[in-house]
Amino acid sequence: MSAIPEELTGQLEVREPKTEAAGITAVVKSVEHVLDGTDPGRGWTALAKVNQTDGYDCPSCAWPDPDHGRSIIAEYCESGAKAVADEVMTKHTASPVLFQRYSVGELLQKTDFWLGQQGRLTQPLVVRRAGKSDDELHYEPISWDAAFDLIADELKALASPDEAIFYTSGRTANETAFLYQLFVRMYGTNNMPDCSNMCHESTSVALAEVIGVGKASIVYDDFKKADVIIIMGQNPGTNAPRMLTVLEEAKREGAMIVAVNPLVEAGLLAFKHPQKVRDVLFGGQKLADLYLQVRINADLALLKAVCKLLLAEEEQNPGNVLDQDFIRQYTADYDAFVQSLSQFDLSDLVGQTGVSLEQVQALVDAIKFKKKIIICWAMGLTQHKNAVETIREIINLLLLKGSIGIEGGGAAPIRGHSNVQGDRTMGIWEKPKPEFLDTLKRVFHFEPPRESGYDVVAAVKAMHDGKAKVFFGMGGNFALATSDTNYCAEALRKCKLTVHVSTKLNRSHLIHGETALILPCLGHSDIDRQASGEQFVTMENTTGVVQMSKGVVEPISKLMLSEPAIVAGIAKRVVPNFDWEAHISNYDRIRDLIAQTVPGFTDFNTKVRKEAGFYLPNGPRERKFTTSDKKAHFTVNTPVHHELAPDELLLMTIRSHDQFNTTVYGNDDRYRGIYNERRVIFLHPDDIASRGLKERQVVDIHSHYDGQTRTAHQFIVIPYQIPRGNAAAYFPETNVLVPIDNIADRSNTPTSKSIVVKLTPH
Repeated sequence: MSAIPEELTGQLEVREPKTEAAGITAVVKSVEHVLDGTDPGRGWTALAKVNQTDGYDCPSCAWPDPDHGRSIIAEYCESGAKAVADEVMTKHTASPVLFQRYSVGELLQKTDFWLGQQGRLTQPLVVRRAGKSDDELHYEPISWDAAFDLIADELKALASPDEAIFYTSGRTANETAFLYQLFVRMYGTNNMPDCSNMCHESTSVALAEVIGVGKASIVYDDFKKADVIIIMGQNPGTNAPRMLTVLEEAKREGAMIVAVNPLVEAGLLAFKHPQKVRDVLFGGQKLADLYLQVRINADLALLKAVCKLLLAEEEQNPGNVLDQDFIRQYTADYDAFVQSLSQFDLSDLVGQTGVSLEQVQALVDAIKFKKKIIICWAMGLTQHKNAVETIREIINLLLLKGSIGIEGGGAAPIRGHSNVQGDRTMGIWEKPKPEFLDTLKRVFHFEPPRESGYDVVAAVKAMHDGKAKVFFGMGGNFALATSDTNYCAEALRKCKLTVHVSTKLNRSHLIHGETALILPCLGHSDIDRQASGEQFVTMENTTGVVQMSKGVVEPISKLMLSEPAIVAGIAKRVVPNFDWEAHISNYDRIRDLIAQTVPGFTDFNTKVRKEAGFYLPNGPRERKFTTSDKKAHFTVNTPVHHELAPDELLLMTIRSHDQFNTTVYGNDDRYRGIYNERRVIFLHPDDIASRGLKERQVVDIHSHYDGQTRTAHQFIVIPYQIPRGNAAAYFPETNVLVPIDNIADRSNTPTSKSIVVKLTPH
């Protein structure tokens, strides 16, 4: 049985794609989602405090809040409102009654949208297979003490701590993450895969190597000071809608915006600010001045062509195009990089991109005499086999221009989930640095494990091979987020115990081990009361700002616990030689531990109580590169030629506008003109005709890798503005096509944005 239902809704409606993002429609949709799930008072309280300095961090993306002043009307976007609606929902709850009514087998037949609409989980639940089929299994209530005892017994019964896997989703707060990694390492393993492994791991690897820090080198206000902003492999209108506000501000300050994307996206074309009368009455602000619709995974070829042309421009205008002083003082390996460019033919590089030489030259002309350049990117660059090289080439371009460590310039990876960056800062990493482990040893008086643990792909393989027997998920929807969906499902079902700390029902709860637990936790918006009173937690956003997050609405159930309390409840049974409960009674005590352990967090409790929080230290922002030789490094990177057979396509997985990561809020993607259906595949009209297919024909998608065929059934063909030879379809429905072994070099990130596929009529 497939891990995901494969039926069509039969209600597909296709309209013209939008040419601008947001507007009044976004406001209406935001309000609808909140009021559909809860009463107006509770909903308004939650919305009014999201992303405010005296409120809580949005449970959606990691986009930073403005450095100076926040909107008192609405400091959130449509995606954020949908995420808030999911948390404050009271009209429906996933109580034990739901699980009495539906067996695991029956729930598996429901769509992910349906599962999410059942509302918040209200109390701990357990299911024990004991030889029963899915249709005979029902989750049943269990007490917290019994649940913690069960987990502790299974962990202590393992032959080695390395037989357990502790996954973390990006919604987990800093305090939880720190306590969690401390417990796991005291238990004895570094098996801490997290969602970074599946999204920006390529960024972390590349940036750490060439500039010393795997994070953005810019601050929020840099966008408004930039001369040129280049957005690559990112769709801000859907994936980080609040970014549109600062892009609009930058545009009105005179910045030029360049979009590089295989799809033409509404959020890159124009933005209609719903809070500005001018935009509502007269239309949105145009964003992209130049739109380069490159082929999938042709970004490295484009960047190399730009670098090659910039060197030619420097020869004609010595000292005016490249920042030679910066290159001499702050960088290494420049000569090797320049010499390597001669090995690449310009016409071949441009030919790989699918855009014209004139368009590439237009990009060069835009930046050749400018220095304040920001380059943004997201998963459109990070989920390819050569992702690390592509990101290193971004840095090559910025180094040529001296565009790092200045106002209005720098590298800007746009992170996904709300605290995914903070979790890594707190030590959630399967490859911890020796310095961090040494500090843990000094502060907590134990010997941390030194061997690297499993990342996400390795964890799935270990479970599949029987080497790992317990899976613990701190948030997330692991079964759908990973690549090779059916393989991952088989792996999870081989476990002795699977545990998920969650706010809502998702598919991972239904694809479980011999015994499974669902542990309901407080959400970002929920008030967290402990022995010393109401608590707050902290989050780190994509620009490295750490700020407090304090819930504002009453939890819908008294049987939910906070994530730190859940960690402590397990930890005290497994590693009793530490006073876990004392640190739960007052989260300031956890922050005191963080201050002693994690660089940049001195006086944590004082600094985080300041309005809007504080920036973490970031060497590259000040041109203090933290590589081994204190230099930023040029690198030599080689583009990949995708040689496709006539019947093959290169497919990338994408989000719809009605989802965040694996959470599906509805079946619409209004910016792309798709309504009431998710199982669609976007193709160039000529690719449809050349394959003898027709618009709206139902096809099966096949990927062939290492002698195996993987199939995603029943997708409707939609003509779209996409380069020939390329295709796009929504995840998680197409994650089944991504082979578990098809990963990015060095980062091991699944190659979800470059899958070679074939189509056959269904």
